[in-house]
Amino acid sequence: MRVSLRTPGIFIFGLVMAPCGLVLDLTATVAPNWRTLHNLPNTASDVFIQQGIWDICRGTSTSTRDQCNLQDTSYFGNQIIEVAQGLMVASLIVTLIGLAVAIPGVRCWRDRPNWVVAGMGGLLIFLSGVMTIIPIAWYTHILQNVTTVSPTVDVRVGYCIILGYIGGIFEILGGFVMFIGICRCCGGKNRGETRVDEVQASRSRQQPLPRRVEVPSLTRGRTNPSSVAYSNDSLDEDVSFPRKTDVESKFTVAV
Repeated sequence: MRVSLRTPGIFIFGLVMAPCGLVLDLTATVAPNWRTLHNLPNTASDVFIQQGIWDICRGTSTSTRDQCNLQDTSYFGNQIIEVAQGLMVASLIVTLIGLAVAIPGVRCWRDRPNWVVAGMGGLLIFLSGVMTIIPIAWYTHILQNVTTVSPTVDVRVGYCIILGYIGGIFEILGGFVMFIGICRCCGGKNRGETRVDEVQASRSRQQPLPRRVEVPSLTRGRTNPSSVAYSNDSLDEDVSFPRKTDVESKFTVAV
């Protein structure tokens, strides 16, 4: 069965959501803002600390320059930090592998896609999203207890947590939608495929029939001489030149 060359919508959806999730997860991994500490004791009121899984920075609300590479052994020695580092990096790698597997399976230059290959790529993307959500959710759950802080310190969620959630959900949705394409049933109708002959037939039905224009003939029909009635009287009345009989009678009289 030859089907139309239109790329299935579930693959388009997955190949759009997965790279978006990859960019968001990459930002959440490298940026040092998983949580922010305000109202620190023995410091100015405008000073705050941003803590990530790879770096810690100190900044102020009156300056755009932050002081990074701060050391905090108690923070980096926490179990959640080690787990988050491993899972976030693994999620990025698995997402790249999933895209590399899914792209050859998506139909862009062939009559039909390779549903098994594309579905396996979607499964890898789905797993990468799960590996992103696990450390993000765990860190959010123990946000106040990652390290011991003073009760007066204001602990706030950083933007990396929000980006990580959004990126993980994008990858889960995109990978799941691509993976369900493995369920090959109903001859491709459930996947939005249409036979080429059906597409051509529907297009031919939609096109209006050409309008028939009758062009008048430029050749004149010949009239049958016998069909026109002439009378001798009418011929006599219309004669504007001398007839032979009149000329002969005048010539005789003259002689």
